[in-house]
Amino acid sequence: MSSDYDATEFIDSDFATRKLPRPPALVGTGTNQRAPSREEVDAKVLEAQQKLSELKRAQEELERERSALEETRRRQAEFQTGREEMVQSLTRGLGLLEEAEFRARRDAEQMAKTLGDFRETLGKIQSVNEETWTKDNFSVELTRALTSLENGRMEWNAARLKFPLLCGKPTESALAPMQPSLTSAAPFGPQSFGELCRVGFALTWPLALVGLAALGILTALLLRH
Repeated sequence: MSSDYDATEFIDSDFATRKLPRPPALVGTGTNQRAPSREEVDAKVLEAQQKLSELKRAQEELERERSALEETRRRQAEFQTGREEMVQSLTRGLGLLEEAEFRARRDAEQMAKTLGDFRETLGKIQSVNEETWTKDNFSVELTRALTSLENGRMEWNAARLKFPLLCGKPTESALAPMQPSLTSAAPFGPQSFGELCRVGFALTWPLALVGLAALGILTALLLRH
């Protein structure tokens, strides 16, 4: 074993032969980097301002687009809400108006029928001519006239129950909806006891008159014999 130390044994010949890369050349002469000139700084500032302006324009364009989208979304929501409200309101309105139209048509038909009955009864009462009565047909004609008069009174009382306008009561409309449950179940319910007595008397006294007239005729026939 040799005791002599050889320094060349730890040297890599390949590493020694490779050259290290040179650093990039600095601006200007010598090893110091050159400071930027005023023109270069101004150019950099102008370039930065241009980029900021472009970014600002892009931001403004995005803001306008966002505002337009939000307005479109608001209008769509307004349309959806408004359509649902109008569908519900119109559906409910159709049902109410159809029911009111049905009641009004029914009341108009009843009123038209009552008007026809009034005209017919009025014509019968006005056609009674007492001057044509004779001694022989006096009782019969009087009974017939009283019957026509009582029929007219019954129609009048029935019409007053159907149409409060005939009683002079204020109503919102001449075709105000009636209450069929009250009129059909208890037609004489709103009347007082005195009015009920008068109505009952009005319904029964023609029969009494007819009976009296028949009794008078029978008595006259008996007296002739």
